[in-house]
Amino acid sequence: MSRLDFLDAELRFLESQGLLRRPAVARSGDSLRDAASNDYLGFGAEPVSRATLLACVDLPLGATASRLIHGTSQTHIDLEESVADWVKLPAALLFSTGYTANVGALTALLRPSDVVVSDALNHASIIDGIRLSRASVRITPHLDVEAVASALTSAPADARRCVVVESYYSMDGDGPDLRQLRRVCDDHDAALIVDEAHALGVYGPQGGGRCLELGVAPEVLIGTLGKAVGAQGAFVAGTETLRTWLWNRARSFVFSTAPSPLLTRLAALAVERVRGADDRRARLHELCAEVRTRLEERRVPIAPSEGPILPVLVGDNARAVRAAEHLAAKGFRAQAIRPPTVPAGTARLRATIHATWSDADLHDFVEAVASMPRD
Repeated sequence: MSRLDFLDAELRFLESQGLLRRPAVARSGDSLRDAASNDYLGFGAEPVSRATLLACVDLPLGATASRLIHGTSQTHIDLEESVADWVKLPAALLFSTGYTANVGALTALLRPSDVVVSDALNHASIIDGIRLSRASVRITPHLDVEAVASALTSAPADARRCVVVESYYSMDGDGPDLRQLRRVCDDHDAALIVDEAHALGVYGPQGGGRCLELGVAPEVLIGTLGKAVGAQGAFVAGTETLRTWLWNRARSFVFSTAPSPLLTRLAALAVERVRGADDRRARLHELCAEVRTRLEERRVPIAPSEGPILPVLVGDNARAVRAAEHLAAKGFRAQAIRPPTVPAGTARLRATIHATWSDADLHDFVEAVASMPRD
């Protein structure tokens, strides 16, 4: 008997609730069109060009150590300077993933005596970072700026305060009023921390994100390179002082081997490519508007949303799985999203729209979604 036998029962329970997840391997030559990934501009799926590979032939694959020991190369510095320039903030620090960026930044910045106001639908990496920090947390209803102001008002007078939000929510395709949040934070002497993971590359000048688009300067901006950028890695941007503090105190940074110099240069080249992709951004937003118009005409129950993330609400876990299977039968890969990723009772088909779709793809996708079983 194994001491882990209890896991069999736990897995059977998950399966009975329609919550058991299994790997779905993306294969070369797969005939299903992508309506599931975060590769909104289509760059991530493109083969690496010969010219790009030649620009990387002088680089090692391994960083060999933590950045604080012997792992920092010029490629890391170059990428950090590039993303800081992109989001128009003084400095940035590279992390291996968006998860480690959020956890590292929040645990380094927050103390148990601090008060952090967090949107109810913030990503798991934000939730985990706040929990690990042991700060006092006030969870506010999704996108409710008045509730944020009230939570800040009720905080102890001597507590440091901050507000943490995403600029574009990955399961709902919506975002907060960042200008109002900036004013509320200023009125209550609170720092504003914004995760731009799903907005970078899609919104703002050169795809620099929603903060840049709206002229909002957060104290801390978190971005990822594995979504619209089509590469790998993440960063935290802000002041030089913030960068130095994270260098010394962000445990997920300090105690991790540095990202590969080879992959880091590829990421830097990907950032430059995305900054110049205004044509793809325009095409993406054109497709997003047209898809919603057509689905609304067909009375498909879409959650209020914008941009490339399209949540089709079904409510029931099993129905969400059947909806994904239906789209696969129609030639599209889309994902059934169930708790705990979303709140109980809000299971959905989470589809994503891509700049590389043709007009025929748009038509086929609308027909596939509109013909989903409703029971």
